[in-house]
Amino acid sequence: MIHVSDIKDLELLTIHKVGNGNNDEPLVLSQQPLELQDETIGTLLLSYFIQPFANAAEYFRFTHEADIQLNEVYKYCSLIFENKDNFQDQSVNIAKHLYKHSTHPKIKGGELYITHFSKCQVDGEEVEAIGIFKSENRDTYLKVFLNDDNYQLNYDDGININKLDKGCLIFNVEQEEGFKVSIVDSISKQNEAVYWKDAFLQVQRREDSYHQTETMVDLCQQFIQKKLPEEFEMSRIDQIELLKKSATYFKEKEEFKMDEFAEEVLGHPDAVDAFRDYREHYKNEYKLDVPDEFEISNPAFKKGQKFFKSILKLDRNFHVYVHGNRELIERGYDEERQMQYYKLYFEEEK
Repeated sequence: MIHVSDIKDLELLTIHKVGNGNNDEPLVLSQQPLELQDETIGTLLLSYFIQPFANAAEYFRFTHEADIQLNEVYKYCSLIFENKDNFQDQSVNIAKHLYKHSTHPKIKGGELYITHFSKCQVDGEEVEAIGIFKSENRDTYLKVFLNDDNYQLNYDDGININKLDKGCLIFNVEQEEGFKVSIVDSISKQNEAVYWKDAFLQVQRREDSYHQTETMVDLCQQFIQKKLPEEFEMSRIDQIELLKKSATYFKEKEEFKMDEFAEEVLGHPDAVDAFRDYREHYKNEYKLDVPDEFEISNPAFKKGQKFFKSILKLDRNFHVYVHGNRELIERGYDEERQMQYYKLYFEEEK
């Protein structure tokens, strides 16, 4: 969990305007940090910047294929952490770096806020942090005001403080490994938004329990739904049963252990051997480390739990949700209709 409790912890703030160069939009740079004299505005800004990160569980780190020192944002943030007097100059460098990568025709220009927090709580640890935030979308607001004993209406446009478009918090820990970084991107699923994480920040997931759990959940789901049916005769009901057992394992255990999972969930020696082989294939294909043992991250499992679907889809006519005893479902074939069927046994209808 990430938290900043006091507006006084927001020591420095500067704002630049970063347009899209390909759309002939300019880069407008502030000459000095903003002086926050209104405590209400400061409190609103603090909520705008930090609230989207409140329940963050996934972290990243800066990276570079040749040398971490060649990662621009990493370098600029390191200089700020070394000496806060570098803040304004390095904020300008960060803005210039973002402007260089804001070239996709669909990337919107917007205000870039760069902040320095003296105290930021991350997972129970109090550390120094740098924030990089960008607002790209503006909303229209109605203003209701009293004029000569009558209410009037007007409108204005502004930033919705309940919706941060893009954000990044860099915590002053693990510097040699690329710092500990948390990211927000409200349109991360769109191709044009890749520039924020991959081109501008150049980050990759940290090899922590969250990432390891997320990876293993995906591996198990793919193995059960795709690989097992290729090697063994397996009905959809059997697949659902294995998915349920896998989900129960991740939900109830505090630590993942390969041998334990293989015995309790898969059971059959041939299935266990196939799973181990598939893990090696998965590691090589996705270039990921998949350890034999690791601590299970509940937030990562909850995020991936949707993939353990216990739904039996029959043509376009029926969706059967299977939650209970596998023995209460019977599959057969009707010769007269030349169609397959499922028979469900139950005691009462609810």
